[in-house]
Amino acid sequence: MAVVVALAFVFLVMFPVPSPVRALSSNYYDHTCPHLESIVTSAVKKAMSNDKTVPAALLRMHFHDCFIRGCDASVLLNSKGKNKAEKDGPPNISLHAFYVIDEAKKALETSCPGVVSCADILALAARDAVFLSGGPTWDVPKGRKDGRISLATETRQLPAPAFNISQLQQNFAQRGLTIEDLVALSGGHTLGFSHCSSFQNRIHKFNATVDVDPTMQPSFAAKLRSMCPAHNKAKNAGSPLDSSNLVFDNAYYKLLLQGKSIFSSDQALLTTPKTKALVSKFASSQEAFEKAFVTSMIKMSSLSGGQEIRLDCRVV
Repeated sequence: MAVVVALAFVFLVMFPVPSPVRALSSNYYDHTCPHLESIVTSAVKKAMSNDKTVPAALLRMHFHDCFIRGCDASVLLNSKGKNKAEKDGPPNISLHAFYVIDEAKKALETSCPGVVSCADILALAARDAVFLSGGPTWDVPKGRKDGRISLATETRQLPAPAFNISQLQQNFAQRGLTIEDLVALSGGHTLGFSHCSSFQNRIHKFNATVDVDPTMQPSFAAKLRSMCPAHNKAKNAGSPLDSSNLVFDNAYYKLLLQGKSIFSSDQALLTTPKTKALVSKFASSQEAFEKAFVTSMIKMSSLSGGQEIRLDCRVV
């Protein structure tokens, strides 16, 4: 669900693995900060009115946060001194829209100071990003705490766009997420954009015998090659992740079945009978996709995180 720089596979047992939190509840702030949700939604709406890429950015930011040390807002922390934080790790360099969380936090510190975690703000903002893009909404369980540790080196835990199906399954299983969660959360790629570097491996020098990944639809591959030549120098060159990348829909799965996916990790979902069946199911039913996506988002966003409430989301 993330546009990331391809990285070599790393055995995840080297890193701390988050686990589900049992203390979260949808009415956690009902008495201590009753206007929380409207304040966050207002910040997301305002940002979207000025920048159409905000929803994809917030969804991706939340995913990248939860996959490292749980949903603890560690992805928001700035690097300090010799410590290089997560946001400056290779897969996260293109993350943006941090200011949306900052604006929401600022308003909340005026309304209910010291009460709401940055991690909860990010989880709510990701939900709003999906809903305001035409997708489903859901009650976000709340009560996350913010973490103090943010290490760029740990961004190696994020699933890379060049991962095969076994690497993806292991990556998700490390977090207690199933094959259905993997396929459903991959549907987050219905929003967003990828830089050329994340899919160069499929359109140039694919292997020793062919230049282009043969699973790609030829005219689609040719289009990507024209946007991303072999020695691309354009910093912002790339491709939308699906044909309606500002709308949360099931087009991602339909295009995947047509050989028009962007990442190797997308194409990998067609390489086992179970994952391919789920792709087909979600391609044929927007309702089935949305139901599965909501279930998996709640599950992923309930991974344990930190121990405190930060007053500034970027600083410990």
